[in-house]
Amino acid sequence: MSGNVRDPNMQRITNRELANAFIEQQIKEIKAQVGDKKVLLALSGGVDSSVCAALLIKAIGNNLTCVHVNHGLLRKGEPEQVIKVFKEQLGANLIYVDAVDEFLDALAGVEDPEQKRKIIGKIFIDVFKREAQKLNGISFLGQGTIYPDILESKGLKAHHNVGGLPAELGFELVEPVKLLYKDEVRQVGEALGLPRNMVYRQPFPGPGLGVRCVGAITRDRLEAVRESDAILREEFANAGLDQKVWQYFTIVPPVKSTGIKDGKRTFEWPVVIRAINSVDAVTATIEEIPYALLNKIRDRILNEVKGVNRVLYDLSNKPCATIEWE
Repeated sequence: MSGNVRDPNMQRITNRELANAFIEQQIKEIKAQVGDKKVLLALSGGVDSSVCAALLIKAIGNNLTCVHVNHGLLRKGEPEQVIKVFKEQLGANLIYVDAVDEFLDALAGVEDPEQKRKIIGKIFIDVFKREAQKLNGISFLGQGTIYPDILESKGLKAHHNVGGLPAELGFELVEPVKLLYKDEVRQVGEALGLPRNMVYRQPFPGPGLGVRCVGAITRDRLEAVRESDAILREEFANAGLDQKVWQYFTIVPPVKSTGIKDGKRTFEWPVVIRAINSVDAVTATIEEIPYALLNKIRDRILNEVKGVNRVLYDLSNKPCATIEWE
């Protein structure tokens, strides 16, 4: 797929037939670009990199190597799903890197959100480069760039995890979905047979749960974020809200309050639930969740998540609040 400008006459991919036609065309273009050379891809498990990986697997098979870096800030079950889908089901060459300690040790005691982001970004690049340098014969770097990324950054994927790596490692880019919008990427993902929860994965910040464990990250509080988020996602899916609400997640701030559990005094964290709707992410409004569902989520969090004794609901719109807390 050459060029970074979408043809105004390009038909929007809105159904399975158009998605299949796109897949066939991209397989031809990838084969023409790559030939028998090898491609390396940073696979996060998000829809963009996952669709990119699935397309590359169809086109070049074992000449693709995927690297999945677990930085300890992913949602519950995500690393396992990446391994199951790509290694076990699609037969990809997948390198799984457990870098949890490397990331969390570097983040210990760091409170400033921007500093946390910089540390996460730098270590990701360092880990990815380290893995890339172990491999021989890599000529291309696959990236799940999509068209809004190009529009927002004027041709540079400024917020992509591996920004800057192609120049440093001498790789040429392969970007098979770079002229597609997010809804089109999802159409293609479904046509490729990827799991629905991967295709419709919610927007997720680059630093992952690191910005939802507010302030300096501790492993116990990070686990409280991960477990409460899993409960929220499960209950929203059961209630049919997972496709209705634009974004929903939990936050655990670094404050404690007094509570009572089993007749004993506790001094533990609150979990804050945030559920918002937006079209452009510039403004956002809260979702009015039925109290019966909120009560169910509250009870599960208080009973199942260690170190928590309160559940709060964030009623703030954007503006004046932002979508994330950091």
